[in-house]
Amino acid sequence: MIFFTLILIIYPTLCLGKINHFETHEGGSIKVGSVVSWKYDDDGKDKIAKQVIDAVDLQKKSITWKVIGGDLLELYNSFTIITSCDKQWTTWTFVYEKKIEETPEPLVLLGFALDLTKDIEGHLLKK
Repeated sequence: MIFFTLILIIYPTLCLGKINHFETHEGGSIKVGSVVSWKYDDDGKDKIAKQVIDAVDLQKKSITWKVIGGDLLELYNSFTIITSCDKQWTTWTFVYEKKIEETPEPLVLLGFALDLTKDIEGHLLKK
C-alpha cells in the first residue's frame, strides 16, 4: 500500500510536469469515501479528474478509484481505475464505458499511468 500512499503524499512534488495540482476534498487519507481531485497533463493538455475511493483491499493491496467528475467523463459514461501491487509488480486496470463507439481507447492515460509508476519506482529505488 506504500505505493499508493506515496501517490497521495509525495507524487505531486515528484513530477510537477505531469501532476500540476492535487487536492483532498473529503476523507483526508486512503479510505473508502475519500474524494480527491487531480490537475494533470494529458499529452500536452491540462486535464482534471475528480475521484472517490470506492474500495480498499489491504490484503490484495488494491484501491479502486471511481471517476466522478472531470475531463474523462466527457468521453466515457463511467471510468474506474483499479490500482494494485503484488510484490514488485504494479497493475493498473481501467474499467470504462464509452459514450460512443468512436471514442478512443484511453491509451494516453495508460501511458501517463506507466510514467507515474516509473517515477515513483525511481524515487523508491533511491532510498
